[in-house]
Amino acid sequence: MEKPKRRFGDRYDGYLIRNCDPLFQLIPCIMRTRTDAMVYFDYDLDITGLEKFVRLHRATDIPNLRMLHIFMAAMVRVISQMPHLNRFVSGKKIYARNEIRIAMTAKRSLTLDGEENNIMPEFEPEDTLYDVVEKVEKALEEEIFTAGEGSADGSYAVASVLGAIPTGIKSGFVNLMRGLDQIGKMPKLIHRASPFHASMYITDLGSCGIGPVFHHLYEFGTCSCFVAMGKKETRYVVNAKGEVETRRYIGVKIVVDERVCDGFYYAYAMKTMTRLIRHPERLLTPPEQVMPDDGIHKPKKPRRKKLAAQAAEAAPKGEAEREPVAAQ
Repeated sequence: MEKPKRRFGDRYDGYLIRNCDPLFQLIPCIMRTRTDAMVYFDYDLDITGLEKFVRLHRATDIPNLRMLHIFMAAMVRVISQMPHLNRFVSGKKIYARNEIRIAMTAKRSLTLDGEENNIMPEFEPEDTLYDVVEKVEKALEEEIFTAGEGSADGSYAVASVLGAIPTGIKSGFVNLMRGLDQIGKMPKLIHRASPFHASMYITDLGSCGIGPVFHHLYEFGTCSCFVAMGKKETRYVVNAKGEVETRRYIGVKIVVDERVCDGFYYAYAMKTMTRLIRHPERLLTPPEQVMPDDGIHKPKKPRRKKLAAQAAEAAPKGEAEREPVAAQ
């Protein structure tokens, strides 16, 4: 998908929204922080069929497939069809992010003192489940290798350097980065290493054996969505025939920034996500089309001459312009 050209007012990580409801232009001035604008979604998703899908493809063509990959692929697909989800607010203005980046935290070992590493794979709107699994696994391997070797790249390395700075200097540096980020001038090195500048942050708390939580959005950065997955549960439900059957469920809690799109848009996006979770086979092929963000460009106003010509054509003809009537 070809990206639009940058214009005055755009940032290196996003395009200024120039065409949207006037109320949304005002909302960032009313709700000035993400904590002002957080909205919570709570879902219990039936994954009985999804677990069968994962076992089938893990044994055949996607050996590293996990439930987390399915959710990430579903989110990428939803963004490709509903691009307003990939917007963010900075400096009281709304921007369309120019990339799809999902951040997550991975521990090198599931122990109390295990080191945490952030990975932020980038995706294309056309990516399939195969692409998502490949990119996530590659990012995971590179970040763990980087952290172990002490490279100067990556979020772990940047955090290690900043962590060694005295508290006063560290606090001043973060405030400086926050101010520069508000005007879109934060150094790209910090932006690339920051998990807080992603389309969304996702965490799999089920791997820790607990349920999902409503996780706050960070004031630092531009992330407008946080997704938390919980542990899987077995439930006994009564089907349409009145029979008791065993079903598998997973709890998902999502926190979003209300300033980037309205509640109806979010509700439709969540319904689209649940449909993809129920039918994950749709993620094996690219989307038929990718929807661009319709707010980047202002609608062109017709020129005055063109309007005058259209008005003249629509106006009724005068007496002199009417066709003569044959004499009787």
